[in-house]
Amino acid sequence: MRIVLALWLRNIKLFVRNRVQLVLILVMPFFYLYLLSTIFKSAYISNSVNYVLAGIVIIVVFQTSLNIATSTIEDIVSGYMKEVLVSPVKRIQIAAGQILSSTTVATIQGMLILIVGYFIGLKYTSILTPIAVMASMIFVGLVFSSFGLFLAASVKSSQTFQIISVAVTTPITFLCGVYVPLSLLPNGLQYIALINPMTYAAAFFRTLTLEKMSLPADELIAEQLAFKVSGFVITPQISFVIILIFGTLFLILSSAAFTKVDFSMMNRSGGHKDIFQQ
Repeated sequence: MRIVLALWLRNIKLFVRNRVQLVLILVMPFFYLYLLSTIFKSAYISNSVNYVLAGIVIIVVFQTSLNIATSTIEDIVSGYMKEVLVSPVKRIQIAAGQILSSTTVATIQGMLILIVGYFIGLKYTSILTPIAVMASMIFVGLVFSSFGLFLAASVKSSQTFQIISVAVTTPITFLCGVYVPLSLLPNGLQYIALINPMTYAAAFFRTLTLEKMSLPADELIAEQLAFKVSGFVITPQISFVIILIFGTLFLILSSAAFTKVDFSMMNRSGGHKDIFQQ
């Protein structure tokens, strides 16, 4: 447990010390907020500002959670990971420390945006809603931190990771309904969006944040918080189950991949970035 805590604390300190990142966290989401709120008004979304804000919060949690992959690759190529592994530490503890620290940072970022969002009109009628919102951010953070760690443990080189990272995260980001309403996408892309796990994470989080869990199915579909597929309605509750299954799968896969990856294949040559041997 001390190893997990030490790795968690190290990554939290790295996050806190990055002042530029902290400023951008608070500035950029609100730039996108006012840029996108007009687009979502055209999709007949009621209270489009809060609707977009909720989507931005969860996409920030998603993107931050995936940063575990980048930080893990950096630890590998810098030699830090090899130094950790020479100690009598179980790899599953290292994986747990990485996932928990990434989830914590993602949740902190999401909370910072929500706190600022409170002053521009995001209100809750129930005192339980903020608790549920925080819990859902932790949940989504754990899910995609596991996914990110799986990506980091599966690639053979830092160059390959950069390509895979862009190829995987770009469609997930732009086909989940956060930046562009799904109703405005071509039919083909709408079907692709329905196999995107972030689509369901965003729908569930928005429904929870906007306190619309009790709305009837027709209204949820109209607000793009539920999806109708061949007569079957995917409600926010079902969206939660989908993300739970996805997260459980990648928690198992990431733990297995990280435990089995051969860090001795790393080639450290002077003056160049460390990469895995092909």
